[in-house]
Amino acid sequence: MADPLWGGTTVAQRVALLSLTALGGVGERVANDNAPEYALRPAFLSTFALATDQGSKLGLSNNKSIICYYNTYQIVQFNRLPLVISFIASSSANTGLIISLEKDLAPLIEDLRQVVEVA
Repeated sequence: MADPLWGGTTVAQRVALLSLTALGGVGERVANDNAPEYALRPAFLSTFALATDQGSKLGLSNNKSIICYYNTYQIVQFNRLPLVISFIASSSANTGLIISLEKDLAPLIEDLRQVVEVA
């Protein structure tokens, strides 16, 4: 049975990365071997803070998330500063379901955010 989150791809075809990155560069990453190498670079993931800051200058309040869509991958990043939560998936993955994970993860992320703020 196809998993709707990943656009009907098999487990072997999935490319996924969940990254919890603090602004100081400390982070945890979970990825399979198919994850794009550039997505694992701290410089790539840390650009979200700059992009969200620039986006907030549009006068539409602060960004909650940014979605980048490429030929073979998509990146969904959530703004929970000082944490940035990044999902990297295949371009066929269901973006709406990835976004809906934010509500499910909110309690856990809030606990982690408090720990990062104290440290």
